[in-house]
Order: sequence, then structure tokens, then C-alpha cells
Amino acid sequence: MGWNSWDSFGLTIDEADFKANAAVLAGLHGYGWTYAVIDQGWYMRHPFGDTLQSRDYALDANGLLVPALNRFPSASDGQGFKSLADWVHSKGLKFGIHIVRGIPKQAVAADLPVAGSGFHAKDVADTADTCPWDDSNYGVRDTPAGQAYYDAMLALYARWGVDFLKVDCIADHPYRISEIRQIAAAIGKTGRPIVLSLSPGPTQLSHAAEIQQYGQMWRISNDVWDGWSFVHEQPNNDFPMGVRDVFDRLPLWAGKARNGHWPDADMLPIGTLAPHPGLGTPRPSRLTPDEQRTLLTLHAIARSPLILGANLTRLDDVTRRLITNKEVIAVNQASRDNHPVTSLPKGFDRVRVWVAAGQGDERYLAIFNLDDKPVTLDTAWSALGLTPGSYRARDLWSGHERKASVRMAVDLPAHGCVLLAMRPALSMD
Repeated sequence: MGWNSWDSFGLTIDEADFKANAAVLAGLHGYGWTYAVIDQGWYMRHPFGDTLQSRDYALDANGLLVPALNRFPSASDGQGFKSLADWVHSKGLKFGIHIVRGIPKQAVAADLPVAGSGFHAKDVADTADTCPWDDSNYGVRDTPAGQAYYDAMLALYARWGVDFLKVDCIADHPYRISEIRQIAAAIGKTGRPIVLSLSPGPTQLSHAAEIQQYGQMWRISNDVWDGWSFVHEQPNNDFPMGVRDVFDRLPLWAGKARNGHWPDADMLPIGTLAPHPGLGTPRPSRLTPDEQRTLLTLHAIARSPLILGANLTRLDDVTRRLITNKEVIAVNQASRDNHPVTSLPKGFDRVRVWVAAGQGDERYLAIFNLDDKPVTLDTAWSALGLTPGSYRARDLWSGHERKASVRMAVDLPAHGCVLLAMRPALSMD
């Protein structure tokens, strides 16, 4: 659980804005929000440049990215992000950064030495491989030189105090298992517990057993933005994804996670996305209040990581209530046996249902209306993945208690949902 700068700041966040958002996150830490992550671009001196080259990357003498001092002045002490990480840690939070896999072309052109080894950048670079959407780096060879480069990188990040590393262009488009292994091995050598987040997706299901050996999070969707759905004019292009798409991705991964290794349905593009969102113009989230609740509920019941995209300094009351519901957060953090119900009764064609187990005999039931119009649902609890019998139910969003019944009756708005905590009636009498 945490916050990432991309949805509100894109490439442009600076130290003052990061600290302002992290300070708000610290006030939410009691609800579980922990990781404060600077996404792509912290090494760009001119993030508003029209080309990657004009953005002017900051590198050290060993070809490793370092913070741009004009944006992160605390790094002028020569210790990179250490001062900023120490400040984050003093707030009770964890500190994270983003990189695009590979070695910067600037380092290769200068053939800079690799720290702690006899290798140079040209020994490391796979010049036939670049990221399709970011050509500033070459891929890293699956060789001792390549491993030495990632070892040096992660040793530097560990000295800074990094707790979370998001690596892009590695989980799909293309899937680079050799670099995933190298980065995971380099993290292990540091002795520091750094979360490895692998992006973007959709990661192919065929890679499930392999990728969960190395990553703590791996993206099972392309970038998810603030729309129910998006029209894709080009074939085989699923960028960006909307909330509706996530309902098709998460079920494929049910049962594929284990503690510490989680399929990731991307960030939560809720609240205010400004001043420089990674996609589009500054705006309040285009998701309706019902759609925002649906997205958070789906992440909770499917146990996807919860990473906020909102500008926390502009947090409105509606969003604050969404992200401070302790019972919904508990479903995300502590439920088990989470899975979709695949056989539903007649009339549920545009409805999705997930169930999960809580403490003791408690069960969680999430019902989602994917239709563009409201729906009234009435059926036996046993038709929704629960054992036959009478249940008492509590709505975790409203707090409303339902009387004991063998049936469920609910009205859902378009793209709306309900999340219920269920107990057999006798156990509550």
C-alpha cells in the first residue's frame, strides 16, 4: 500500500512536491499506506523536454542514474537520495523509485566503468535491444558484465535507503526474464529488503510460476487510467486500460499469488490527477464516485496492491473516505481464498461476483454491476458462492447491517458495487 507520483506528476515531480505528498501519506499511515514512490524521470534535468535526449539525464561516473540536482537539491550532498530517504523513513514510511530497465545510452557512448568490476558499459550493453517506448537505454546482457552493472546499481540504491524499486519495460512488451533475474539477484546481494515491482503488463499467465520467484509485484494489466473503458483504434494495442478491463485480467490470476508475491492491477487513478499527469491534461479523476468505489473494491477483494495515484495535497473528502475505510483495507490485506464466482444465476449476465474468506466463519462477498444502467438483483446467497443457509450481512462501505436472510436483494447503480461481510445467522445470535 502506498502512493506513486506518476498519475499526478508524470515525469515532473520535484523534491518539494514529493515531500508535500509524502507528508500527507504519513498522516494516512495508520490505515496501512506506507510506500512513497517517485516514478519515472527523477534523473531528468529538463523533464518538459520534447525528446528523451533533450531531457538531459544525470549520471554518475559509473553510468548510474542519479537525482537531478535542480529538482532534488538535497542530493547535492553527493549521497544521492539518501537524505530524502532518511526524511521519508523519519515519517514512518518506506521510500521507492522507478527505473526503466537497462543501461543509459549516454553511459555506453562514454564507455564508463562499472563500479566494483573490471567491466565497462560497452561490455554490459545489448545494443540490439531497446525498450519500444523509451529508447534512452540499451538492454543489459545476460553475462557477468551485465550482472556486475545491476549489482552496482542496487548497491547504490541500498546505500540511499531505497525500499521499493519499480522496474519498467520488463514484465511484458517485452518480457525480459534475464534482467528480472539479474535485478532480483542484485537485490539479494545488498542484504536490504527491497520490494521489486515489475511493469508494465499484461504479464502473460504462462510466466506466472517464473515471475513470482523473483518479483514481489508484477503487472497483470497495461497502464490503467481514469475511464470505465477506452477505444483502441490500433489492433493489438490495449493502452490505456480502463476499469472494465481489469475485470477480465484479475480472474486469470486468482490463486496464483502467495504472501509477498502479488499480481498487480496497477495504480488507483482516483482523486485529483494534477498538475502534470502521465496521461492527458490536469483533471479530477474522470471516474464517477461509483466507479472509483468499484475499482477500490475490486483491488481489495482480489488482493491487488493498493497504490494511490491522486495528488494527496488536493485530497477531497470523497477520496479521503474511500482510502480510510479500515474494513475494506482489511479485506485487501488479510483475506484469503479470494476468487471470482464463475457460475452465476440467470439475470447476472452483466454482473461479476468475488468471494473471499475472513476470520473464523466470516466471508466477504463483492458484487459488481458492469452494465451502463442500474440493476436490481435478487437471489439466494448460495447462488453466489456461499454455502446454503441464512446469513447476516454488513455493508463495509455504508456500515449498514442487513437482517438474517437466505436471500440477497440489492440495487446497484451503473458501474456500482457492494462489498459485504457475511456470517451465518446462528453464529451471530
